[in-house]
Amino acid sequence: MEICVTSASGIEAVTKRELYKITGVKDLSAVDGRICFEGDEETLAKCNLFLRTANRVEIIVGRFKAETFDDLFDGIRNIEWEKYIDKDGEIIVSAKSVMSKLFAYSAIQSITKKAVCERLKSAYKSINLAESGARHKIEAAIRKDFVTVSLDTSGEGLHRRGYRGLVGEAPLKETLASALIQLSVWEPSRPFADIFCGTGTIPVEAALIAANIPSGMNRDFDYLHWKGTNRTIFDKIKEKAASEINTDREVRISGFDIDEKQLKLARKHAEIAGVKDMIHFQRADMRGFSSRFSHGVIISNPPYGERLSERREIEKLYRDYGKIVKNLDEWCCYTLTSVDDFERLFGRKADKKRKIYNGKLECNFYSMLAAPPKKATSR
Repeated sequence: MEICVTSASGIEAVTKRELYKITGVKDLSAVDGRICFEGDEETLAKCNLFLRTANRVEIIVGRFKAETFDDLFDGIRNIEWEKYIDKDGEIIVSAKSVMSKLFAYSAIQSITKKAVCERLKSAYKSINLAESGARHKIEAAIRKDFVTVSLDTSGEGLHRRGYRGLVGEAPLKETLASALIQLSVWEPSRPFADIFCGTGTIPVEAALIAANIPSGMNRDFDYLHWKGTNRTIFDKIKEKAASEINTDREVRISGFDIDEKQLKLARKHAEIAGVKDMIHFQRADMRGFSSRFSHGVIISNPPYGERLSERREIEKLYRDYGKIVKNLDEWCCYTLTSVDDFERLFGRKADKKRKIYNGKLECNFYSMLAAPPKKATSR
């Protein structure tokens, strides 16, 4: 089958590295945020269970040209929907269109659903479809009059790990938090701190990586309830992954914030994720942060101060942030922010800068590097 993994703008390279570990394919390319490749049901299970930075995992069920709504109807109806959808399956259709003769989203959705239903009614010799069963999210994407029809196997977005409920203000998606960690030099033997941790998403994602807990371990996926799915394949992969989890690993992961309400949520999220004992959360002002450890890594998503009235406060915060990091012994510092003059305020030019979108907001991920730890020499 053809599998397509979607990824947010700016982190496609991280998703491709993850996919290489799963598929063994090196030369994967991302087009419009979609990374497509051939795979089987085992690959599909691993993508949903293990990918930490992807948005969704889809399968392509049809491709054809359509310049009229009759073309669209016929192309959709020719797809063997009965392979995936039972007679009571719920059908949800979305549409996209770019540079095509068919451009009205509502009409594309309506025609697509009508064609799917007509196919299923014929296959099941039924007058009505109850749509009370498993969910099937179908997308008809048209580009230059060529239609790509996909089925979303994930259901809820992959950022929904299952540990985060009430998230407070301006939450950072779990997928993006994991990408930031994977874009850094951090590995579990090094100290880790988020000094603007909020509800704890970045420290929790770091602990999940350190404990080798798959990102999809505590959630469900739509395709597992479809007709024709071999649930045993997924269950065996999940069982093996569970046997390789190690929450007893000694790590130094910390999260600091000045808001106790946010920290209360952070502790709850860590508990639900199964990593409560791996993270030290503490109420503290960033300006008081220090560490007796060297060669640590800070990864933070500080306030952006998008309102003009907050600008003076943000300038002081970022200047103080830079002073604190300057005094740390060989710590690397990574910061995601939309503040354009961050480097000037921080007091240092970034070693690397990557454009990343936090939702719809364009940000930069600034990497301030330090000398790596010295490797022990054998005598």
